Amino acid sequence: MPIVKYPRTVEPLWIEWDRKAQKCGLRHTIYAVNRDHYTGEWLDNLKHGKGTQTWKSTGAIYNGDWKFGKRDGYGTYSIPDPVTKEYKKVYSGWWKNDKKCGYGIKFYSDMEYYEGEWSGGKRSGWGRMYYKDGSIYEGQWLEDQHSGQGMLRLTNENRYEGTWKDGKKHGLGKFFYLNKGQLFEGFWVADFPKCGTMIDFGREEAPTPTQYPIPKIELANPDDVLEEAQAMLDDSQE
Repeated sequence: MPIVKYPRTVEPLWIEWDRKAQKCGLRHTIYAVNRDHYTGEWLDNLKHGKGTQTWKSTGAIYNGDWKFGKRDGYGTYSIPDPVTKEYKKVYSGWWKNDKKCGYGIKFYSDMEYYEGEWSGGKRSGWGRMYYKDGSIYEGQWLEDQHSGQGMLRLTNENRYEGTWKDGKKHGLGKFFYLNKGQLFEGFWVADFPKCGTMIDFGREEAPTPTQYPIPKIELANPDDVLEEAQAMLDDSQE
């Protein structure tokens, strides 16, 4: 019986090339068309796991965790100094869906930085901000603004403790004028005190105290006033 031979099926080369081009697991540096490059782990052609991304246009580097093509987990973002060309850290902390989320530290300049909680790429939650003028805010944030309970300490040691809204003093709060030995406690609206009381506070230790202390306001005959009020209350109940 004759033997029939069939020609061997040859797989097109492009299929083999495509199979080799699929990125999964740890790979060497991969360059994009714009010359951005990434070195690290992949999953189904997406950056996934540990890896380092460099952006050619800015020279910025991200080193940390990735999840399905986006920064997700813990990582550090750095940029080169325009003068020294040395890399300086801009943000170090947690990410989610390519945005800062969770606890992290961001450096705005050599003299100004924030450490605390983030959400959706903005300061939200509890955090502490060190400003370049030397003042410090510690408290609650919402969408990059002071919001909730917080304390702002100025360079002269004066401080505000209380409620904030949209980055301004708003609600009940205390302002300690330690430089002149006074304390204001009351209600604030959009950074302005609307009503409250001012008393002497640490006036003896203040570096520049007021010329005169705040006089006490007292009733001339408190017992008579109390007796009269009690009598009016008794009459109203009869």
